[in-house]
Amino acid sequence: MSITASGDRFATFRHVGYRRYFFARFLAYFAIQIISVAVGWQIYDLTRDPFDLGLIGLFQFLPSLVLILVTGSVADRYNRRMIMAVCMLVSTMCAAALLLLTLTGQFALVPVYAILVVFGIERAFLAPASQSLAPNLVPAHDLANAIAWNSTSWQTAMIVGPVAGGLIYAFGEAVPYAVALLFFSASVVMTFAIPKPAQKTAQSGQSWQTITAGFRYIRAEKVVLGAISLDLFAVLLGGAVALMPVFARDILDLGPWGLGMLRAAPGIGAVTMAVWLAAHPIRHRAGLLMFIGVALFGFGTILFGLSATPWLSIAALILMGASDMISVYVRETLITLWTPDALRGRVNAVNMVFVGASNELGEFRAGMMASGIGAVPAVVIGGAGTLLVSIAWAIGFPQLRRIDTLDVPEGKH
Repeated sequence: MSITASGDRFATFRHVGYRRYFFARFLAYFAIQIISVAVGWQIYDLTRDPFDLGLIGLFQFLPSLVLILVTGSVADRYNRRMIMAVCMLVSTMCAAALLLLTLTGQFALVPVYAILVVFGIERAFLAPASQSLAPNLVPAHDLANAIAWNSTSWQTAMIVGPVAGGLIYAFGEAVPYAVALLFFSASVVMTFAIPKPAQKTAQSGQSWQTITAGFRYIRAEKVVLGAISLDLFAVLLGGAVALMPVFARDILDLGPWGLGMLRAAPGIGAVTMAVWLAAHPIRHRAGLLMFIGVALFGFGTILFGLSATPWLSIAALILMGASDMISVYVRETLITLWTPDALRGRVNAVNMVFVGASNELGEFRAGMMASGIGAVPAVVIGGAGTLLVSIAWAIGFPQLRRIDTLDVPEGKH
């Protein structure tokens, strides 16, 4: 069966369940970006140690790794919409806790890191459930379009959220957390309003075989394995987001608003590319374009690390976001379309751990290296590593490189 994009760029929004899902995720991602800017700025202002910034990512990633065998199985066996709603409710409580710490003057590393661990646990369950829910809300022929719009909502939040966080922070340390609390609350309401969709749940009892089915599927399907591991190592080496407070304050001489602009710049490139892809989906040479995107991401990272000029740094970050969006679009489409619905939760749990490792653990890597050798060398070396990974994976996974279209091969479903 060949599954192709419908050609209507707004096709997925004709489904009421997807509309509510889309806006619920957008508000939640927006709130996450606001909190990320506020927490990063407060912690760096408190300690002036980039290593502490790296720990922000580590504490949010570790729960996904520890719970990997549980979260995907839960998403395949239970109501994904309800899991998503409960997770967003937990996020609401975490935002309230950060607001309380700030208002009472108790903002300190230990309680903040503890709250970030809870955030990490919530995201460990949210990611596979929400990623697997989208295919249940739209017909198969609109799925590629839904993936593009999912990425657009995320990247739009990454554009507006950090800028808003930086601007709002100027009105007081507590204001960003109050706004995030409001947005999380609205996302909870919208998620509960999503009509219960059809879902192919796992029917067999729990066993080691069923729990690890996602790992076995990824290992057997070389295209999926190559796509997931490429993102892991490329972004693990190239991630520079955790060090943006260092660049904003110490290298580019910018304040919280400037930090918001830096955090938003990759999203500007990414959302522009995502909107383009929603209207002009990739028809040919998808695998090759994904590797080119990763290579350009590495080049942009090097350029950002070497720049001491704000406009050039922002341009490099825009390039990073646009090129990463190409990789994300191809990778997420392949993983979603090539995975049976009854396995999507477990496969997405593994995928989200890899994504978390590439982002949060990549932030820890950057913070640790910056603490030892400086922020600039840490970013430049990471970008060079990403370039090398793109070349190595293009050689090591020829099946992935040779993929032409993003249609499901005959017999996959």
